[in-house]
Amino acid sequence: MKLLPLFLRKPIEAVYERRLAATLVGLPRPQHVGIMVDGNRRWARKAGHTDVREGYRAGGAKVTTFLGWCTAAGIEHVTLFMLSDDNLGRPAEELGPLIEVIEETVRDITAEGRDWEVRAIGSLDMLPGTSARVLKEATAATTGRGGLKVDVAVGYGGRREIVDAVKSAFEEHIAAGGDPAELVARFGIDDISRHLYSPVADHTDFIIRTSGEQRLSGFLLWQSAYAEMYWVDCYWPAFRHVDFLRALRSYANRERRFGK
Repeated sequence: MKLLPLFLRKPIEAVYERRLAATLVGLPRPQHVGIMVDGNRRWARKAGHTDVREGYRAGGAKVTTFLGWCTAAGIEHVTLFMLSDDNLGRPAEELGPLIEVIEETVRDITAEGRDWEVRAIGSLDMLPGTSARVLKEATAATTGRGGLKVDVAVGYGGRREIVDAVKSAFEEHIAAGGDPAELVARFGIDDISRHLYSPVADHTDFIIRTSGEQRLSGFLLWQSAYAEMYWVDCYWPAFRHVDFLRALRSYANRERRFGK
């Protein structure tokens, strides 16, 4: 079928988008959304760019737009998977530009006037140079803002987070004069949940991954025990508002049974 000309396609898509948004009124919404912003380099190559940094830049710009959609949709908490701990092993000439874009993105979403409370989570001290300090200082300025809570996962690995949570639980117990054997005897799910990187992230309702890949890649392994998954074929920079609304429609139409 021949595609409609752009001047006709855009108004038709706008009408469809409004109608789709109207069908979501009153339906269940996820409170915590995890988003895997995947496909930036592939988008750049497909778009004809010889420098994959163009994909990183386009992906970084989409983050701000996406958070605006989430705010309008009444979502309370978003976790953005921007860099895994495995990615830290990439060559410096590839990792450096990506981290620069992440820093720019975090500066943007934490800027004065934004009604978002942002945290950087992950193995920040493993980041090169001054990146950890840059991210910590930028996000510290948003403490107490209220509004949408945003976790930016950088140098993040779900297995590492669980290990760190267990260590943190024991360190806290021992520092308070407790016997490690006593903690072992009563250690439970809550002991890990309380020591995750983000104190509001002990469960996740909905995880979206762009680029067509259908795996978690270590993202929110503890929190995603009963999360609904949604895979999108488009690359992250090409992710549209209508794609987001379709994802919310899919979530609303699911029966969540939590293992029962």
